[in-house]
Amino acid sequence: MDNHQLHKKALTLLQNLIATPSFSSEEEQTALLIEQWFLQHSIPFKRSKNNVWAFNKHEDPSKPYILLNSHHDTVKPNSAYTKDPFLPHIEDGKLFGLGSNDAGGCLVALLATFTYFFDKEDLAYNLVMVASAEEESSGPNGLNSVLAELPPLAVAIVGEPTQMQLAIAEKGLVVFDAKISGTPSHAAHPNDDNCIYKCIEVLDWFRNFSFPKVSEVLGAVKLTVTQIHAGSQHNVVPAEVNLVVDVRVNDCYTNHEIAQILEEQAPCQLKARSLRLNSSSIPENHPLVQAGLAMGRTTYGSPTLSDQAALSCHSLKMGPGDSTRSHSADEYIYVEEIYEGINLYIELLERVLLCTSKN
Repeated sequence: MDNHQLHKKALTLLQNLIATPSFSSEEEQTALLIEQWFLQHSIPFKRSKNNVWAFNKHEDPSKPYILLNSHHDTVKPNSAYTKDPFLPHIEDGKLFGLGSNDAGGCLVALLATFTYFFDKEDLAYNLVMVASAEEESSGPNGLNSVLAELPPLAVAIVGEPTQMQLAIAEKGLVVFDAKISGTPSHAAHPNDDNCIYKCIEVLDWFRNFSFPKVSEVLGAVKLTVTQIHAGSQHNVVPAEVNLVVDVRVNDCYTNHEIAQILEEQAPCQLKARSLRLNSSSIPENHPLVQAGLAMGRTTYGSPTLSDQAALSCHSLKMGPGDSTRSHSADEYIYVEEIYEGINLYIELLERVLLCTSKN
């Protein structure tokens, strides 16, 4: 199948995916569409819950495995949409619809790329394509639940919108629940232990706190208080204020180190929800990155989280579309971005084939 046919088929699949709601943990119907893609191209596949995956035809366990991965779940459309989020339509070269940019364009481009290589013989590596669920919610039944079914992975290409540039590092995430305790009382009586007033100093501490280690690729750790809740009645001083603190972790720290530092130094009680979403990276001298650089791509560090956090192997985030459009109203991706994504993914893997063959 030539690239032109792959382009058109990938575009049709993306339109069908957009028209099929697939919120995190509710991706049953889009998983069926991905199954249909594999069936139409005579590609054997496996499915666990709403994750669907396949291996190249001439798989050789003695060769390294490259994972191609993107997700088919979406967030829910926000209230600012002016277009039907489930009506795929093209205007001025833009394909509109929920999940078009994050990460439908990446997913169909990787599926097309995998299909292009599926029956090729004498590859220097194996390819495994995983269309994963629950990425947006970091849920328990996403890519992380499939990894035990796969052989050890040498490297991964994770499809997220990067304008087909090379995101060679990605920040991790730790979310903390914080509690500031005080003495509850009637609002009419004196109270020198009002937790809401104590909250002012705590918020100021979080605003001014910084982690000393700054990454060359990912910059500083980003700490942000994102939620606050206290009180239920106008005449009652509450017993506590609850905060949520979002920490984006660079590659200079592990999530455990971040938790230890904050729990020891923060002027309030803190508890991490999870420590499993670590930062990830790939060395710039890795053959995959070098192949991309030879194609004129550029490298950068990504501040957003993806399924890379579930992987223990080196991983490269790369895909068509623009991250700034993700989760926005009237989400879209340019049709030409999808076509370019397929072409560049294919070229990247062909260059890696040549590079690996020489080693």
